[in-house]
Amino acid sequence: MSSSFSRIAVLGAGAWGTALALAAQAAGRDVTLWVREDDVLADIRAGRDNRFLPDVVIPRDLDVTGDLAEAARGDVLLLVVPAQVLHGFADRLKPHLKQDQPLVICAKGIEKGSGKLVTEVAAQCLPGVPLAILSGPSFARDVARGLPTAVTIAAPKNERWGDLAVSLQAALGSAAFRPYASDDLTGVALGGAAKNVYAIACGVVEGMGLGENARAALLARSFAELARLGESLGARRETLMGLSGLGDLVLTATSPSSRNFSFGMALGRGRTVSDLSAPGLPLAEGVDTAPALVERAKAAGVEMPIAEAMADLITGRLALGEALMRLMSRKLTTE
Repeated sequence: MSSSFSRIAVLGAGAWGTALALAAQAAGRDVTLWVREDDVLADIRAGRDNRFLPDVVIPRDLDVTGDLAEAARGDVLLLVVPAQVLHGFADRLKPHLKQDQPLVICAKGIEKGSGKLVTEVAAQCLPGVPLAILSGPSFARDVARGLPTAVTIAAPKNERWGDLAVSLQAALGSAAFRPYASDDLTGVALGGAAKNVYAIACGVVEGMGLGENARAALLARSFAELARLGESLGARRETLMGLSGLGDLVLTATSPSSRNFSFGMALGRGRTVSDLSAPGLPLAEGVDTAPALVERAKAAGVEMPIAEAMADLITGRLALGEALMRLMSRKLTTE
């Protein structure tokens, strides 16, 4: 496996996909951005804003296409589609893949129904494909503007592919975009998924006006839940303590710029899930992830009361006040 890749294809032109394309271009790579929506493709080609990432200048020399087969010719593919459509998109992409062509999963979530992490979904759909995952504390707008950002890239090490994470690190890294290499796919995938659920919970606390003490306590106990499940699934604790775990959790669960935190704030102020999930509104990944996270934890025999309360709140099995009372009435125990 080459130590670097000169041609990067980013599949998905939402805010995060567009930001990653700009970061790869800033790292000196030839970049192709695959755009699903015809109107977005036309706007970018005409030199106008991408509506998913407004007010960010997209260089005219960035190659954009609506042809998936054309985009899939890159040396490495960054797959930037929502977790809940990953399975179907992987099936669509499969005929266009070349042998030993690396695929970097850039989605965060757990598949509904199966409870699989995004890396597990991709491995099931695309057996034998060199897989990696990119995740970490990273708002798309900051990355697109070239502001300092650090993330984790994880990939397995083996004789066939070499140290893929290090090769990807060299291909995507720049002065502003700093990928740290790992081989813990499970830890990176789990941290990126679970933090969205806990960000909703912290947003609910903020929206209800319960104070910063309550939010800090919830954040700490949320990480304890994440660590328990991670240990059960074989993730390394140092991964969960790093960028793609605790780092991403702190960013997402404390900033109104986070879709999931903002979603929780609105819930805490009395809005309904159906109101906040109307077509055209920004996606809060934690909505679909919460029930799937709980089911995965139950299958592993791990208790996750905060995640369970959020799943029941989101699915309508529990009212807002009841969710809070359930958590506050739990038996006190040791830390």
